[in-house]
Amino acid sequence: METTNKTAKEIYYEVKNNPARKRFGFGNKAVLVNVDPQKAYTMVGEFNTAYETDPNQMYYTNELAKKFRALDWPVVWTHVAYMDNAQDAGIWGTRTNTPDSLQNIKFNSRRNEFDDRLEIDRSTDAVYLKKMPSAFFETQLQSLLVWHKVDTVILTGGSTSGCIRATAVDSLSRGYRTIVIEECVADKHESYHFANLTDLSLKYADVLELEEVTQWLNSQDN
Repeated sequence: METTNKTAKEIYYEVKNNPARKRFGFGNKAVLVNVDPQKAYTMVGEFNTAYETDPNQMYYTNELAKKFRALDWPVVWTHVAYMDNAQDAGIWGTRTNTPDSLQNIKFNSRRNEFDDRLEIDRSTDAVYLKKMPSAFFETQLQSLLVWHKVDTVILTGGSTSGCIRATAVDSLSRGYRTIVIEECVADKHESYHFANLTDLSLKYADVLELEEVTQWLNSQDN
């Protein structure tokens, strides 16, 4: 095993700036999957579980969703919530039981609500409840992508080290080109964030800047 005194952020930028870094690339049609942009994870200062990497993340996500809708490509929003007794949280609900614990994100609670800054069109967008890290696990996401003949999954949301990573691994495992937008994912600590962006880049996904993804989406209008 290699050892280093570099920070996770420094290692990530080394990988990112490597001109020989290979990519999976874009396919022909994409889905935008916005993973758990709910108040438990976005309202910094209100909830201890919230985090922020780029203060414009919600704005960027809205703009991406608009472009997907204009192309008649699917937009998906996921959120997590559990019953009052947390019996639907499985083993995940046995580790801790504090006000900040995952299984205490209850239905109809403020922690379960989507961030107020988001512009979700419930007449066109799919909204899926999930119980576990991956947006694919026991949701209708796979069926939606098959129906829409999607070959590329573009991810936003959080956390980078948790649900984004789990969704990206599941996406690759199902044969999809997977793209994580750097400015549109976040985590509690920069160490976890950048370490997982590095690992995703090297193994499971293309981690790209918003500008490049936006340029590709704009090119689909032609």
